[in-house]
Amino acid sequence: MANAFKKMANYLGLVDEEALEVETPLPVEEPRRSVRPLATPAPSAIPSWAQSSSVTAVPAVRVSAPVEVREAAVIDRIITLHPRFYNEARVIGEHYREGQPVIMNLSDMDDAERKRLVDFASGLVFGHHGSIERVTSKVFLLTPPNVMVSVEDKTAAAEASFFNQS
Repeated sequence: MANAFKKMANYLGLVDEEALEVETPLPVEEPRRSVRPLATPAPSAIPSWAQSSSVTAVPAVRVSAPVEVREAAVIDRIITLHPRFYNEARVIGEHYREGQPVIMNLSDMDDAERKRLVDFASGLVFGHHGSIERVTSKVFLLTPPNVMVSVEDKTAAAEASFFNQS
């Protein structure tokens, strides 16, 4: 890789040809070794010279970061929002992070802001392992990972509809 940069610098006239001939060796990295947690040795395994009163064995302590545990939210309602501006994306995100399904009706937005909000919602859903479905051309359903939406019922309803003449 360094040779490519040197050749490009020579081509542009930034370096003399003599600088190209001198090659600097790359540092060689040593392979990393895995680190295992320390175990407390058995008393018989401690050498006699280490059993003096000035040396004490300290047991290994494993420290782990606290893990945030969230309980599954009870889904007792679906939030329906009609944003008019992209600034209202925060409200959508807050409801979705609480584990509530959100219906976004974007019919009141202009095309540029609608696209930005759909991109935001897609990233939000992807980050929380949920799903996003298009209900109509301007209405989207954001569902958290603990909510399943059945597609079969939707297609069966569309086929059974009297008004569906396609």
